[in-house]
Amino acid sequence: GEVCNMINKKYNEFLPSMQSAEDLVSKVDGLSSNIDLLKAGIENEVQQDLNVAVAEFTELKQQLERDTLVLSILKKLQEFDTAIKDYNTALLEKKYVTAAQQLEKARSSLKMLESRKGFELKILKALGTELTVQTQNMLYHLGDEWQKLAVWKLPPSKESSSLESVMHSELHLRTVPSKGEEIAGPPVASVLQAFAVLGELHTKLKIFGQLLLKYILKPLISYPSLQPFTEEQSDVFILRFKSEEPNLDSSSPMEVFYKIQLVFEVLHKYLLNVPLVQPAEDIKECRVTLAELLGDMIWEELSDCLIQNCLVNSIPTNSSKLEQYIEVIKSTEEFEKALKNMHFLKRDTTDLLEYARNVNSHFANKKCQDVIVAARNLMTSEIHNTVKITPDSCGLPMLPGPPTGDHLKMEKTSKLLHNNMVNLENETKLSQYTFSLPTCRISSSVEKLMELAYQTLLEATASTDQCCIQLFYSVRNIFQLFYDVVPTYHKENLQKLPQLAAIHHNNCMYIAHHLLTLGHQFRYRLTNILCDGAATFVDLVPGFRRLGMECFLAQMRVQKGEILERLSSARNFSNMDDEENYCAANKAIRQVLHQLKRLGKVWQDVLPVNVYCKAMGTLLNTALSEIVTRIAALEDISAEDADRLYSLCRTMVEEGPQVFIPLPEDDKNKKYQEEVPVYVQKWMTFKELMIILQANLQEIVDQWADGKGPLAAEFSAAEVKSLIRALFQNTERRAAALAKIK
Repeated sequence: GEVCNMINKKYNEFLPSMQSAEDLVSKVDGLSSNIDLLKAGIENEVQQDLNVAVAEFTELKQQLERDTLVLSILKKLQEFDTAIKDYNTALLEKKYVTAAQQLEKARSSLKMLESRKGFELKILKALGTELTVQTQNMLYHLGDEWQKLAVWKLPPSKESSSLESVMHSELHLRTVPSKGEEIAGPPVASVLQAFAVLGELHTKLKIFGQLLLKYILKPLISYPSLQPFTEEQSDVFILRFKSEEPNLDSSSPMEVFYKIQLVFEVLHKYLLNVPLVQPAEDIKECRVTLAELLGDMIWEELSDCLIQNCLVNSIPTNSSKLEQYIEVIKSTEEFEKALKNMHFLKRDTTDLLEYARNVNSHFANKKCQDVIVAARNLMTSEIHNTVKITPDSCGLPMLPGPPTGDHLKMEKTSKLLHNNMVNLENETKLSQYTFSLPTCRISSSVEKLMELAYQTLLEATASTDQCCIQLFYSVRNIFQLFYDVVPTYHKENLQKLPQLAAIHHNNCMYIAHHLLTLGHQFRYRLTNILCDGAATFVDLVPGFRRLGMECFLAQMRVQKGEILERLSSARNFSNMDDEENYCAANKAIRQVLHQLKRLGKVWQDVLPVNVYCKAMGTLLNTALSEIVTRIAALEDISAEDADRLYSLCRTMVEEGPQVFIPLPEDDKNKKYQEEVPVYVQKWMTFKELMIILQANLQEIVDQWADGKGPLAAEFSAAEVKSLIRALFQNTERRAAALAKIK
C-alpha cells in the first residue's frame, strides 16, 4: 500500500508538466507556419518594391553625375572663351606675357575637355583650330618684335669664312621700349618670357646661339687680329669688329678669354639677364635666366672650339716652358668664374679649367703626336736621298752618366764620340769598333729618324714621370711604325729597284745597330720609372735585321731569275758550230755580264763592302753554275764546238771579276777583283771545265790523278766520263782513259 501511494504521488506531479510541454509544442508549430506565410509575403511583394527603389536611386545618381559633368564642361567652355577674350585684349595692349599665359589657360581648358570620355563634342575641333590660329598669330607678333629687338647684319652667305667677310658681321640690340609699352627690365624681357610661356623660347634661342657662335664667338677665337668693338646709340647698342695688327699668329688664351668675356658681358647687360617666369610652377623657384639657357645650348661647342683652337696651341712643346703655363691656368679659372657670375655657366662646369690644369698630360700627348707625325713624314719620304755613314761618324751620342745627387739635373748634351773608346760601364772598356757599323749609305730620312728618337728620349729624361713613360713608348712606337709602314709604303720600289732594296737593307741594319744600345744609354733615368728595367729596345733588333735581310734576299731572287732567264736563250750551248746557235749563246753571255755590271754600279758605295762582294759573288756564281751544268750535260761536242765554248767561257772568266767595283775609287777595287774565287763558289769548277774543253785525253787523266787531282775536286767520275764521251770518238785510247777515271 505504501509503494502504491508513492507512485501515485509522483504520477500526479508528472501529469501537469507533461501537459504544459504539449501546449508549448503546438504553440511553436503555429508560430512556425505564421513565419512561413510572412516570408512568402516578403518575397513576393516587399522585395519587388525594394528593387524598384534601388533602380530609381541609381538612375538619379547617374542623372546627377551627368548634370555635374555637363556643368563642368560648360564651365570649361566658358573658361576657354574668357581666356581667348583676355588674350586678345592683352595682345592689343602688347602685354605679351599675360597674353601668352591666357593662351596657355585656354590650352589647358581644351585639354580637359578632350579628356572627357563619351563627350566627343563637335565644337572641340573648332576650338582646337581657333587655339592654333591664335597661337600662330601670337608667335608671329612675338617673332616680329624679336627681330626688331636683336638685329643681325651678316655678310653675304657665299663668303662666310674669310676674315674680310667676318668683319661685316654686326649685332644690334634695342635698348629702349617702343612708345606706349610699360615693361620692367629690358624691353626684350616680355617678348622672351612670352616665348618661354608658349614653349618656343628654346627654338628662338638656339638659332640666336648658332648665329652668335658662327659670326661672333668663333671668329674671335680664330682670328687674332679681330677685336670686339661696342657702340651705344640713343636706343640701340651695337656689337661689331675692328681689325688690328696681331702681335702673333695665334693669340694667347688670355687675349681670347678677354674678348669672349666682353661679348658675354654685353649680352648679359642688354639681353639675357631675364628671369623666365615659368607658368606651371611656383614663381620663386624658377629663377632660371636666359643666360643659363643660352649657355646650356652653346657652351659645349664654344668650349670645344676654345680648347682646339686656343688652348691646344698654347700647350708648350718643350718642357722648359711648362713653368710659364701657370698664367694660362689662372686666366682660364678667372674666365670660367666670370661666366658663372653672369649665369652663362652652371656652377659645376670646369671643362676649360680641367683641360688647362691637365697640361702635363697634354704636353706629353702633343709631344708624342708631334714625334709620330714627324716620324711618319720621314718614313714616307724618298729612300734614295742618302748619306754616307762610316764607323767613326756612327759613334753613339754621349749621354748623361749615372746621376750624382739630384738625378734630374741631367746634362742635355749629346756629344758625338770621336775617341777610340766607348765608355759603357765606367769599368768595361770596349774597342770603339765593337758597336760600329761598316761604311755604307743609308737614307738621310732614317738618320733624321734616329736623331728624332734620341732627342725624344733626351726630352723624356728631363720630364715628369708620366710624360717620361709616354715619350719612351712613343719612341718605341716610331720603330714599330717603321717596321709596319716602310715595307708596305715603298713596296713597289723595293721590288723594282735593286738600289733601293740595298739602301733599305742598310737602313734596317743601321736601326738594329742603334736599338742594341739605345735603351742602355738612358737606363739611369728610365729604369727608375719603367719597372724591371723595361727601358730597352733590344727586343726589336732581330725583327729589323730580318726585315732588311728579307727585302734584300727578295731582290737577289729577282736578279737570279733574270740571269737564268737570259741564259735559257743560249740554246743549251749545243751545236756551237752552227753560226746562229753561237750568236744566241754569245748574246746571252753578254747580257748576263751587262746585268751584273749594272748591278755592280748601282750597289757601288751603297752596300757595305763585305755584303757587296757576297751579293755579286752569289749572282756571278749563279751564271757560272748554270753554264757548267748545261755544258756538262751535252752528249756530243765537236772540235769546233769545244773551241767556241772555250771562248764563251773565257769571256766570263775575263770580264766576270770586273763587275766587282764596291768602291767609287777604281784603284781600290783591284783587291776585290783578285779575291773573286773567294766569293764565287763555282769559280774553280768553271776553270777546270775550260781546261777539259782544251785538253787531250792524257792531260785529262793527269788532271784526274787517280781521283786526287784538281779535276777530281770539282767534278764527279760520272761527269768527267760523260764529258770524255762527248769530246772524243770511241777508240781504244778513249776506252783506256775512261778506265782510269773511277
